[in-house]
Amino acid sequence: MDDDWPARRREAALAHDRARRRAEEAETARARDLVDHFLTRARELELPTQALRARAYSGSAQYRTGLRGWYLQPSGPLAVGDDGGWYVLITPPSLLARLRGVRIAPGAPSLAVGRGARDGESMSLQELLDRRLAAGAGFRRYTGSS
Repeated sequence: MDDDWPARRREAALAHDRARRRAEEAETARARDLVDHFLTRARELELPTQALRARAYSGSAQYRTGLRGWYLQPSGPLAVGDDGGWYVLITPPSLLARLRGVRIAPGAPSLAVGRGARDGESMSLQELLDRRLAAGAGFRRYTGSS
């Protein structure tokens, strides 16, 4: 019987976890570079910013965030703030938030947007940012409300 087996398994699991974290950090760094490039290009192209609003999980309510930036999809919750932050503008529903607004913290972008979503709902971050830049000042946000 190998008495050292549990220790070797623990070390292998720790090494695997360290490698996974390094890969995630490298992906986040590359994605942040893409977002920084988008921010630079959006400013060079003088794309207008707009007030960013978060929506409730159900999509039925919208809340002020105090942020300005660029939505990346006509109906999606993703945005780049004029501060260079990556924002997923979804929040729990709240009556108080309708009055006061919500605070959304910037998150870590991923190179694959919508990873794990249904077929056709995911794309590369590069493609998403390129599409938004190509839409230019004519980009229109669809909010679902009239």
